[in-house]
Amino acid sequence: MYELTIDTHFSSAHNLREYGGACERLHGHNWRVRVTVEAGKLDRLGMVLDFKVLKEKTEKVVGKLDHQYLNEIPPFKEKKENGKNPTAENLAEFIFGELKKALDDGNVRLKRVKVWESEKAAAEYYE
Repeated sequence: MYELTIDTHFSSAHNLREYGGACERLHGHNWRVRVTVEAGKLDRLGMVLDFKVLKEKTEKVVGKLDHQYLNEIPPFKEKKENGKNPTAENLAEFIFGELKKALDDGNVRLKRVKVWESEKAAAEYYE
């Protein structure tokens, strides 16, 4: 089995609804995102996937979040509209779901997405 991993980042603001603490107020993060894919075999060039392609597809997803107020965009809109709280866990799951649609091809499979909200705190999502 082979794995590829890339890191990227984005900045955004959010607030955690019904949190009952400081994070319920509007605040921002410089999020770090790590994406890992795996494959059982290499392509004819000896690659799982071109790093350029993985970066482009990841940036397309992360670009939807960059410099946004996350509470105003799907799927993190207000709970009355069935939105999710924009937690690190939910961000990791969202990015995973979007990338899985773009990357999984029968050989290449998205393995996990890890999202840091600070240098010392991260959430990871995988299936």
